[in-house]
Amino acid sequence: MLPRGYFRAPFIMGKNKLARFAENLTFEHVVQPTFTELLQGGLHLKGRWNADFFEREAPLVLELGCGGGEYTVGLARLYPQRNFIGVDIKGARLWRGARAAQEEGLTNVGFLRTHVDHLLKCFGPKEVDEIWLTFSDPQIGKARKRLTSPLFLARYKEVLKSDGLIHLKTDSPLLYEYTLEMIAEHKLKVHEQSAEVYADLVHRVSPEERAVLNIRTYYEQMWLTEGRTIHYVRFSLDGSHGI
Repeated sequence: MLPRGYFRAPFIMGKNKLARFAENLTFEHVVQPTFTELLQGGLHLKGRWNADFFEREAPLVLELGCGGGEYTVGLARLYPQRNFIGVDIKGARLWRGARAAQEEGLTNVGFLRTHVDHLLKCFGPKEVDEIWLTFSDPQIGKARKRLTSPLFLARYKEVLKSDGLIHLKTDSPLLYEYTLEMIAEHKLKVHEQSAEVYADLVHRVSPEERAVLNIRTYYEQMWLTEGRTIHYVRFSLDGSHGI
């Protein structure tokens, strides 16, 4: 069993959360580093996820801010030949994906409970093949904290392979337009984009890509019911300037 850390729980907490936190500790595919571990040299799996965690060589894909892990698990189902890690600080949400992966016997899925800010303490240089950002907080009024800000793009550049891809799927026009601005400003390469995933993009991509785009998180399904439009862009950092 891989060593796991823990987080100190608040004094007042719902029984469901406590039960989920306790169950997370029993999952071998959930890694929960302590803050001390991260400060003292970084996560023990940094640079060694394929070798020590998955115990096989395969493309490594991250979902940052994975919430309930619907995309992490959904992608793992579609691509058994790849390794997937969902990253989120909220253990009660992450538990959903972790439990689903265990119940389905998915061996190419892992979950990391930590702040996305600690990305460089958890993954080694050029260790990652792809990054998914699914319905990230648009951080209204806090552009620096957006997951496609220059601050985060610089971090992705360190952990991504030279041809690594970044996927953004969002219901936020603000985050979508901001991301396109960052792509243009830093001269990044766009591989695909659409302001309307379901009215446009799914009708002009391959069946394989359509299956990926049709993975829906709990919140996405709720927002679609409310009539919101979903946006998508896939890009890479090749030839980037000023990041």
